Amino acid sequence: MQKKPARWSSSDQALRAVQVAFDVEGAVLDAVRRAAFDNHLSNSDQIRTLLDLPTADKPKRPRLTVSLSPADYELLAVRYGLDSQDRLSIKERVTAELIRFAQPDGC
Repeated sequence: MQKKPARWSSSDQALRAVQVAFDVEGAVLDAVRRAAFDNHLSNSDQIRTLLDLPTADKPKRPRLTVSLSPADYELLAVRYGLDSQDRLSIKERVTAELIRFAQPDGC
């Protein structure tokens, strides 16, 4: 068996962590999401806070995620007049649209 590099040892604990999903009613989902939003936390960190579990001290990079299929890229390429393989340009256009959405006047 090969010995792993020393720099990987810090990830041992994370490798043993298991993601747990909770099947709860919509009101619980809404309450956790609202609290997370109000507290500027991820849903996961909000749950950890509720359970008095530690959370990461260093701030996470704020970002939004969405899963896009090849068909989604095709639709977005048509929307923006781009090649569907030019995913970086599509991402830049989506980012610009999200920024416009967040502006108070929506423009």
